[in-house]
Amino acid sequence: MLAPEEVRQLSVEQRTELLRTLLAAEDLDPLEDPRNRRRRVLALVLLIACCVWLIPWTGVLAFTLPQHFTAGQWAVAWIGFDVGLTLAIAATAFAIWKRLQIAIFGQIVAGTLLICDAWFDVWLSWGSGEFPLSLVTALVGELPLAALLFFGARQLVLLTVHALWVREGRNGPEPRLRQVRLFAADRPARRR
Repeated sequence: MLAPEEVRQLSVEQRTELLRTLLAAEDLDPLEDPRNRRRRVLALVLLIACCVWLIPWTGVLAFTLPQHFTAGQWAVAWIGFDVGLTLAIAATAFAIWKRLQIAIFGQIVAGTLLICDAWFDVWLSWGSGEFPLSLVTALVGELPLAALLFFGARQLVLLTVHALWVREGRNGPEPRLRQVRLFAADRPARRR
């Protein structure tokens, strides 16, 4: 066993090689565990089943939904949505402030909610006096902020990959984001 003082005396190349050796000894892909493989397959089956079900359901709605509908809890629905959006943005800001990885998820969730908000604001105000304001709010506020959040999430993932790449002592260019596998920065993605 090496003491911290002995590790400090190693050259950069020796420390890098030591780190690579240690990582290789424990570099097990958690997704290869049989239990995690079953969970992954189950998740894929459920997600594909949802898509298969939603495609015809969307067609049914396209032909059966009324053009006009009076909602009894309209204010509660919109206030609840905006409270959720506010909480998502606040939680994301907190996670970024605390430098937590969960900020990536927060940015994706908040960006998605902003797109949904813009979509419903614009389409539900179509043909009314509120339409111009809804359109401007979507184009100047909600959609650019959503794009900024998505870009921020992507940048945080890239920074995480970069940090992993450097800490593992990897040489050469970093892999493209679409090639990075879960739990491993050096192996290209494989189809299963």
